[in-house]
Parts: sequence; structure tokens; C-alpha cells
Amino acid sequence: MALFKSGNPTLQEKAFEGTIFQGISTGEEMTIRGTMNKFGVLFLLMMGTTMLAWTQFYKGSNPMPLMLTGVFGGLALALIMAFKKQWSPFLAPAFALLEGLFVGSVSAFYDYAFQTKYPGIVMQAVGLTLVVTLVMYILYKTRLIKVTDKFRSIITIATVSLMVFYLIQWIASLAFNTQIAAFTNAATPLGIGFSVVVVCLAALNLLLDFDMIEKGAEMKAPKYMEWYGAFGLLVTLVWLYLEILRLLSKLRDR
Repeated sequence: MALFKSGNPTLQEKAFEGTIFQGISTGEEMTIRGTMNKFGVLFLLMMGTTMLAWTQFYKGSNPMPLMLTGVFGGLALALIMAFKKQWSPFLAPAFALLEGLFVGSVSAFYDYAFQTKYPGIVMQAVGLTLVVTLVMYILYKTRLIKVTDKFRSIITIATVSLMVFYLIQWIASLAFNTQIAAFTNAATPLGIGFSVVVVCLAALNLLLDFDMIEKGAEMKAPKYMEWYGAFGLLVTLVWLYLEILRLLSKLRDR
């Protein structure tokens, strides 16, 4: 099923393998409305722990424990869901709570670091993320940008390549204290250009996510896939927000 290709690793074709009952109606199939309702639940859960982490930071707590708990805990749950999608109704909410710890810690750190040079950077990043998401949804629904097989392949290859690059860069920094392609973190025209490209890539992934959710509903995926689809959409939204936050910080540092 070539339709089930996405740049988001959580919403690729394999995510739906063994879950589709094409042409069979049981009354318990995945729907777009159900997926969006569950996305709303996950978003609210994430916002709860985001505010918790934010508050703890400004109370003087070290943000690293919560940040690392969010990163590694969320990664572990994401990997489990990749193999046990039927557990998504239980694991997706837990993932959202852990993701909030990470997002809240990072957001508080940026807010504190730029409170003099760029007050309100976090709220601007949130606002831009919501605007970009709305624009991409409109582009998808009006089919001004069509999600074709070629489009999916290009975005998937670009996204996977970027994730591999980020992983290598992170390992080199932790293990060898070496900066690979340091320009990506610099507030230079090249560094800013890199961030603009990554923000665009994250935004385009939203189109693929919308398409995967729609196709999952059309193919009558089981009800628990609503939680899995909502989880995948949340992953992309958080990625987009963090990249916008990073871009804004570079623009202010110039």
C-alpha cells in the first residue's frame, strides 16, 4: 500500500500493517474525528506537564532531570508503540505526559536565556506553530498541495536523513565532545538558512500526517489506531515547535 508512506516514522506504511480490515465495517473503525478528539486529549495532557516543568524551572530546580526523563521515557514508549500499536490507548497518554516534561523544560530554558534580548520568544514560537499548522491543514484540505507518492518519498528521505544527522551530531557531542557541522547551531546566515529548511520540512510532514490519518480512516483501521495517529501528529507538532523556537533564537542572536 504505497499510500501509507510518511516522513513521520510513527505514521509510515508499516504502522498500519496487520491493522487494516478493508471493506469490513464493525462500528469500531478509526475515524478522523475520533483521531482529532484523541489528539486534543494528548495535547491537554502534554500541556499539563509542560506547565509543571516550566514552574519547577522557575522555582530553581535543575531542568535536566525532567528533560532527560521526558526524552528517554518518551523514546522508550514510542518504540514500544511502534511494535505494539494496540497498546496505544494506554501508552500514548503516558507519552504525552513525558513529552510535556521535555517541552516545558526546553521552553523554560529558552524563555530564561532570552528574557532580556527576546522577551516572549516562547509565546511567539507557540503562535507561529499554530499558524503554520492551520495553514498546512488548509493547504491539505483544499489540495493546493497534493500528497502524491513522489512527494511522500522525497519528504520521507529528507526527514530520515535529517534524523540520522541529528543522531550523529548528538552522539559526537556527548561521546567525543566534538561539534559536527557546528554551523547548524550558529546564528549565521548559513545556520539560519538551515533552520528555515528544517522548519519547512517539519511543516511538510504535517501534510503527510493528515494524509495518513485520512487514509487510515478510509481503510477502516481499528479504533485503537486513533490513539496511534494522534500520537504521531503530536510528535510532528512538537518537532515543528522546537525548530521554530530554535530559528527565532538564532534570528535574535545575530
